[in-house]
Amino acid sequence: MSSDLTVLNVMGPYREPQEPSFSYDYSVERSDWATPQGVRIKVSIKHELDYLKNTILEFSGGSVGQQMRCNQLLVRAIADQKLAIVDADGQLAERLDIMIEPFVGDEVGRLFGLLDHWMKAEKETLRQLIKDQIGI
Repeated sequence: MSSDLTVLNVMGPYREPQEPSFSYDYSVERSDWATPQGVRIKVSIKHELDYLKNTILEFSGGSVGQQMRCNQLLVRAIADQKLAIVDADGQLAERLDIMIEPFVGDEVGRLFGLLDHWMKAEKETLRQLIKDQIGI
């Protein structure tokens, strides 16, 4: 399905103060919207980032700085994919600011299967990205 959603700007990552997650703020628009809207995408450290990093990629090693940069790359990749998933799910069809929680639990947990499928399909691409950009 083709989407006419355009990402104008992305800011982050931010560390959510009251929960174990990172977030990115997206400014998005569609051709029929009068103004851009905000989308905050939260990425759970334990259930999404660590799952990708430790279970799917089986990643280890690197200096503290390399680990931090790796986390930044992976959180952004997860957030970008979550934006695509919720758009395909119809959650961005209306013009309003929205917050996308981690794909954990009953309400949005059903979307984790789509994220998991993407993680497994992009495993080698993500490994190569880490190797090319971070050197580990």
